[in-house]
Amino acid sequence: MDNRQEVREFLVSRRAKITPEQAGLPTAGKRRVPGLRRSEVAMLADVSVEYYAKLERGNLAGASPSVLDAVARALRLDDAERAHLLALARAADGTSALLRRRPKGKQWNPHRSLQWVLDAVTEGPAFTRNGRLDLLAANRLARAFYSEVYTGPQQPPNLARFQFLDPAARRFYPDWGFFADICVEILHTEAGRNPQDKGLHDLVGELSTRSDEFRTRWGARNVRHHGTGSKTFHYPVVGDLTLAYEGLELSAEPGLTLTIYTAEPNSPSDEALRLLSSWTGTQAESIVDSHSPACRGEVVQDARSSKPSAEGEPGSAV
Repeated sequence: MDNRQEVREFLVSRRAKITPEQAGLPTAGKRRVPGLRRSEVAMLADVSVEYYAKLERGNLAGASPSVLDAVARALRLDDAERAHLLALARAADGTSALLRRRPKGKQWNPHRSLQWVLDAVTEGPAFTRNGRLDLLAANRLARAFYSEVYTGPQQPPNLARFQFLDPAARRFYPDWGFFADICVEILHTEAGRNPQDKGLHDLVGELSTRSDEFRTRWGARNVRHHGTGSKTFHYPVVGDLTLAYEGLELSAEPGLTLTIYTAEPNSPSDEALRLLSSWTGTQAESIVDSHSPACRGEVVQDARSSKPSAEGEPGSAV
């Protein structure tokens, strides 16, 4: 990623979002630019116009924490945007976390203990991803839940490619636009933290070329912290599920996140998730390949008439 271009476009886009009224400034006279002028941001940050112009041209190298904090306050950045600005400044100084970079050609494999932890989660999908949204490790329920992602042609499975390039995503994500926004904002946050990631650069280039929806969202320069919340999915076998999620950063593997989905106890989504858990493995994957209404109806009827067997027997929840 081009750090200077990213800095320039991020600061310009944030400045365009703040109106003079929001900043407590007078609005008299005709304005040629949306949002604040450079001179107004400089005044609010208590720096010279020349110095702020230098920052906005993409030169964050050497900017002090106090200046960055003043600019963040002037632009009314939220926590995710402030963190992104600081990450861009670290990249400009050449101090991005080198631990996030892996030796070229070395494929990452999960520690056995990490896979044990994932497999110990029996009530919901659990998986590990990187900042590019590659699915790197998962429990059986997550592999069944994301079976259409796993059966894609490229490996490792990637949620961003599925989101923007696979028509099945429109069915799996009922609120497709919401998921698309989240997807791009996660990638943009990762670009600020890890600008030298060639895999991320290639992914962004591919999606920008092949998807107008991605290209438009990428140009918005929005970022977010993606740690907790809820999402609604549509799975062919069990219908709609509203699941809460928690994302946990792995201290032993900087840059990787362990995500766990779960449903509200005793809710319809909880019942649907338990039903899905009884169909993990190859049976669930073959079900997803059957998209005809008649076949899907037969599968749902069969699945809903089945009960998970006793613990330790084939077909039990995992």
